[in-house]
Amino acid sequence: MKKFLIAAAGAASILALSAPALADHHGKKDDAAAAAFAKTHAEAFSGAINHPTRKDDRARDQHRHPVETLSFFGVAPDMKVGEYSPGGGWYSRLLGHYLGGQGQLVGVYANPLTATSDPARQQRIRDMAAGFGKEVAGYTGLPAERFSGLTLDAIPADQKGTFDRILVIRALHSPMRMGTADTEVRAMRELLKDDGMIGIVQHRAKPDAPWSYANGSRGYLREADLIDFMRINGFELVGKSEVNANPMDTANHPEGVWEMPPTLATKREDLKDKGESDRMTLLFRKAK
Repeated sequence: MKKFLIAAAGAASILALSAPALADHHGKKDDAAAAAFAKTHAEAFSGAINHPTRKDDRARDQHRHPVETLSFFGVAPDMKVGEYSPGGGWYSRLLGHYLGGQGQLVGVYANPLTATSDPARQQRIRDMAAGFGKEVAGYTGLPAERFSGLTLDAIPADQKGTFDRILVIRALHSPMRMGTADTEVRAMRELLKDDGMIGIVQHRAKPDAPWSYANGSRGYLREADLIDFMRINGFELVGKSEVNANPMDTANHPEGVWEMPPTLATKREDLKDKGESDRMTLLFRKAK
């Protein structure tokens, strides 16, 4: 395991972060680039990750490696970044602090019309998007005007081609299971600048896992399938990282990824100390 040494400008201490070597797509070149990126933005990373409002989130940092992950994705503090399907807000709280000063954080929510046929649930998705700014303001103490949300059914013209990055963190299995992932990803492609990128962290199935297990219904996807899927939908693979890998995850749980920590849905004692799921970390560029 290599160590990132993140020297926060103006801070008295050095933030040490564990970072396994990146996978074979670009190898050491990507590893060095991510480490350099983290060092360049050390002050912003340190301020965000160590903010007092994250005190309850920090226990997951050792499993989710947020600084290493965002560095691999090249997320700079002055960028416009979309967070797809923000969920419980673990990444929103961090990104809110990291981007809230110079950049923009936008909650990107599923197309309500394809996500569900229930009008009440469709409205709930719209309400979550409309309230994202206020929600992140509540997390961070920053003005709600610094954040915003949108749904993918009717993208405003002034939002198209304006995003530097979109992050899909442990969130692609649901649209894959529902058969809506292609339209969701193509809509995200419209949001990105010509050189924009999508960073994906996703629970990783074994390469030989049967389709019935790796179709998203249990939270896991096969890496090769995901790479092919993104290529078909207008993206090229930039690189792969093993920063969120966990070889202790056998990825064969009858009830899926939710048996793993932190959910522990079935309360399995044999899994409680195994860490979080094995995850692939992939970066894709919008293809020309």
